Amino acid sequence: MSTRKPLIAANWKMYKTPAQSKEFVAAFLPLVHGHTRDEIVLCPPFVDIVAVVATTHGSKIHVGGQNMHWQEEGAFTGEISAGMLAAAGCTHVILGHSERRQLFGETDDTVNQKLHNALKHKLVPIVCVGELLAERGAGKTEEVLLRQVARALVNVAPDLARHIVIAYEPVWAIGTGKTATPEMAAEAHLIIRSQVARSLGREIADNMRILYGGSVKPENATTLLNQPEIDGALVGGASLDAQSFAKIVQYTLF
Repeated sequence: MSTRKPLIAANWKMYKTPAQSKEFVAAFLPLVHGHTRDEIVLCPPFVDIVAVVATTHGSKIHVGGQNMHWQEEGAFTGEISAGMLAAAGCTHVILGHSERRQLFGETDDTVNQKLHNALKHKLVPIVCVGELLAERGAGKTEEVLLRQVARALVNVAPDLARHIVIAYEPVWAIGTGKTATPEMAAEAHLIIRSQVARSLGREIADNMRILYGGSVKPENATTLLNQPEIDGALVGGASLDAQSFAKIVQYTLF
């Protein structure tokens, strides 16, 4: 039986104003009151972070950023630093989401740079990896995952690596309604864990949490999250509604 504490994270993407985020938290907190099995993280847009931190104060809910820059500060219009996220009350940060890679030029190397800076500021990095539909069709899933994980972990000190979380998000399943089968997801997680072992050692690999993301919803959460290799979920669209996200958090153990 795994001792890894499951993590369920909500990625709100570019949705919700500060007022809407407060309404979500007010509705969500009573639904998960007393829930301790899983670590719960809300990742709102930057302008909502202060509101979400304030309204979750005193609860066990954590707050994360959706992205960050790898530099401490500078002339980077529109960017935000790890130090800013930490000062605003964030404890986690999503790095390398496929939408950032595809739409905004994120690379394996920039993910690595961001990872180092996130760890420096004691943020828990949720590092996203995953293959395109064409890459899966060409039989390149393993090659892509090994490359993304290996490059993300370059020069990461083993003592800091214990804080890292990896999220497997097959790009073809994000926002499409398509979901990897539990077997497909578990196989990908084993590939990821094997590369973590090569990069950082077996002990760290065995203890690193690997989440699944890609059209996770209440209807499939239990089946996915009962796979021994899946240590939680990074949830997009289904996390925007408090009732829906609470149902995912409360998935049933077989």
